Amino acid sequence: MKKVALITGASAGIGTELAKIHAEKGGDLVIVARRKDKLEELKKELEEMYGVQVYTIAKDLSKSEAALELYDEVKKQGIEVEYLLNNAGFGGQGKFHERKWEDDLAMIQLNIVTLTALTRFFLDDMLKRNKGKILNVSSTASFAPGPLQAVYFATKAFVTFFSNAISNELNDTNITVTALLPGATETEFAKVSGMDKSIGFQQTVSARSVAEDGYKGMMKGKMDVISGLTFMQKLMLSFIPITPKKLILEQMRKFNAVN
Repeated sequence: MKKVALITGASAGIGTELAKIHAEKGGDLVIVARRKDKLEELKKELEEMYGVQVYTIAKDLSKSEAALELYDEVKKQGIEVEYLLNNAGFGGQGKFHERKWEDDLAMIQLNIVTLTALTRFFLDDMLKRNKGKILNVSSTASFAPGPLQAVYFATKAFVTFFSNAISNELNDTNITVTALLPGATETEFAKVSGMDKSIGFQQTVSARSVAEDGYKGMMKGKMDVISGLTFMQKLMLSFIPITPKKLILEQMRKFNAVN
């Protein structure tokens, strides 16, 4: 396999679009998600349309042992991953004390622990070759605390700051780390989490446009890529550092409230 990109959460949304973009450019793929049938459908489509090789791994990455199992399987197959795209993640809406702890724990495991572990495992191999690119899908939610989505916003803050920090640590190598920070995007993610009914998701952008921005940014070695925001949304974000936190919290609570 050549120019291999490993993409988590590849069965839908931004992950599927990232896989298509990479295949369009002639790169081979390792695609990972829970749904084996969706992965096989995507594999068939990409191999027939672009003549690339696609290896599928059906795995629930919210399990504590999943990251190491995934890495071990890739190594066992002798696959050299040049691009790691940590896209898998999920959110949830509601007051923290009213949500099921099991759901938030799985969110933390997937959004933070698995992403961090996969970055650590595959980064070792990239450092040995002094070559590679990592794209960690975060969110514009990482810019502020998020009442009614407290754990989700916090996990994305981790992803952004973690990615930025190791990007700096790798300045003297040929490896880059990019954080993709989308705004509200039209994907299954919003429907599954219940966020699609919130004010913040009344205006969305396509998963394809976000994936294109992220992929281009990764290839250029950008540290942050903000995608899918209107001019007014960008303006609002620029005021966060100078706005009193209590006011930000009230605004974010309205933003995250379900109609």
